[in-house]
Amino acid sequence: KQAEKAVHQKKEQSKTKCRKARRRHINLVAEFNHRQRKNIWLETHIWHAKRFHMVKKWGYCLGNSPTEKSYRACYRAMTKQCLLQDLSYYCCLELKGKENELLKQLARICSIDTGLTFQEASCLSGRFEGSLNLYRADHYPEGMLGPATFIWKPRDGSENRQLWIWVHPALKQDVLRELKAIFQCSEPEEICISEPVATSVQKEKQVEVVTSLGNKRKKEDKEGEKAVPVKKIIGDGTRDPFQSYSWISRTTGIAISDRSMEILRYRLIGPLSHSILTETLKAASVQTV
Repeated sequence: KQAEKAVHQKKEQSKTKCRKARRRHINLVAEFNHRQRKNIWLETHIWHAKRFHMVKKWGYCLGNSPTEKSYRACYRAMTKQCLLQDLSYYCCLELKGKENELLKQLARICSIDTGLTFQEASCLSGRFEGSLNLYRADHYPEGMLGPATFIWKPRDGSENRQLWIWVHPALKQDVLRELKAIFQCSEPEEICISEPVATSVQKEKQVEVVTSLGNKRKKEDKEGEKAVPVKKIIGDGTRDPFQSYSWISRTTGIAISDRSMEILRYRLIGPLSHSILTETLKAASVQTV
């Protein structure tokens, strides 16, 4: 009886885990994807959620104001050190095609009277980022869409160029509709589906809910812990996951792609920004075959 009692006690002790282990989901990727069904998270969401009051805007979950009185610390970082902001919720639209055709049509949605344009020499070389105001095609000074920033990919000897345009998520659909109209891009090139529809066979292999210690529940796959977690396909809250995200024109050869949330964007403010980037980013060694 004493031996049986000792074995029983060992089994009970093995089930007892620390609080962190009990709260940890068996599949963190699946759990995070489940929480992002309505509002998309940024890469820094976990860090912000612990320190900021979160708000839901434009299909994202963003940090609005800090929970602690850290305004002086932020001001001190901006004036003496470095402050980093996550701007990944800004939407990126990618244009590919011949440089002359791109500049010809893009001139219809901007004006030199407002400042820089897409034809600025310093920006056209790809060395600097430019900013301008976008308008509806041939409607300047009326029909303003909103501000945008852009950067050209440096020339590689070919007449084809690549351009990235960054706009606020509230303006994305209007700007995208205008770009598709001036470049006559109506045919979808690719289709992105963030959450594929499960078939009858897949439904049988779906996650089962099992009751564990207390009232806590955790998800367990039939294949066990060796099952590979499903990686979330990148997307954002400003587009329908079941619609195409890339369009091409058969007449002009211009391709438009929606790269929102595929390219992260950070802003560094402060006198030490350049030195931090210098220490962080290292040039890759080019190997020629």
